[in-house]
Order: sequence, then C-alpha cells, then structure tokens
Amino acid sequence: MAARIERLVTSGTFSLDGGTWDVDNNIWLVGDDHEVLVIDAAHDAERIVQAVGDRRVVGLVATHGHNDHINAVGGVQAVLKCPVWISSADQMLWSALYDELPDHDLKEGTTFDVAGTTLKAVATPGHSPGSTCLYAADLDAVFTGDTLFQGGPGATGRSYSDKPTILKSIRERLLTLPEGTVVHTGHGDTTTIAAELGTIE
Repeated sequence: MAARIERLVTSGTFSLDGGTWDVDNNIWLVGDDHEVLVIDAAHDAERIVQAVGDRRVVGLVATHGHNDHINAVGGVQAVLKCPVWISSADQMLWSALYDELPDHDLKEGTTFDVAGTTLKAVATPGHSPGSTCLYAADLDAVFTGDTLFQGGPGATGRSYSDKPTILKSIRERLLTLPEGTVVHTGHGDTTTIAAELGTIE
C-alpha cells in the first residue's frame, strides 16, 4: 500500500513575547495502515493518538519549536512511546515547555522512511532559527511548518525570527523544488510551489 497524507486540524493557543493568540494548526500524518510519521503535534494529544490508531509511529517531527507546534508532544509520546526530532537550534523554545531534551536533533539531510516513501529534512531558518521542512519527492509534497504558507512566508516579527533569513530560505531551499510540489503548511490551506513563486519579495 502506498503512503498517504492525512491532515488533522486542532485548535489552541500560541504564546510568545508576552502575547497569546488563538490558532488552528495542521498536524500531518504520512504513512499507511501499518506505520506513520507524525509532523507537528499541536494542542490535542488525545486526538493525535486516536488518528494514529494502532499504527507503528516511526517518529514525531517538529518543524520548529513554537509552543503551538510542540505542546502536545509530551502527551503523544507518553502514550505512543515514539522518538521525537526537533532542530537543536530551537532548543530555547523547546525548553520553555519541556525539562527533558528531545530524543534527536533534526538536522539538514535527516531522512525518515515510512510506508515505502522517504522524507528528507531541509533546513529553512527564519521563522525560527531551527525551522525545518520535510520533503517527500515521490509524493510531490513538502511539509513547511510556518516557513511558507499560501500567499507567502511565515511571520518574522517576534523573538528569534528574521525576515531576510526566511526569504533566503524560501528562495533557495523551497522555490527550487519542482513547481508541482504540494506545500502542506502548518496553518491554513495547502498550496503549490508554482503558486508561491510570485509571492516572495
């Protein structure tokens, strides 16, 4: 059975720099009926565990360390006993929520094999220092967290973010992917690389 992509949307809050905002997050599951990779465990551990079902979890990957993308990691890991990856460049964000270190450092080129497909980590700093996308070439898909949305780049007006850096990451690491690649974002609707070629300054 070929790998498929599933989306789960959860709601909660994002807090940074003294502010808190209501947000809806996309959680992506890549796999088949037997095994799955979970991307960004947001807000609702119980729903994520239910969505995984009895499948083996290859890993839980955080595209970056903002709390709305990792606040359900502890609850999911407690039940599913799965390894967690996040870039060490976002350690300060991770440590704001968790005392224990994550299991693995998500580095450029890290690969995840699940259900006959491979996802490769692509470092895309800017939204946060450790922001990382996952590219699945044979699925024509890239999971961009908050680096690239439908309509342009993710926000850079808060601590640890930088606009020139995110624009460089998008231009050099994402817009160079095949134009038909579907962009699965951390919030909101999917888009394509082709659709975003004209949105970056």
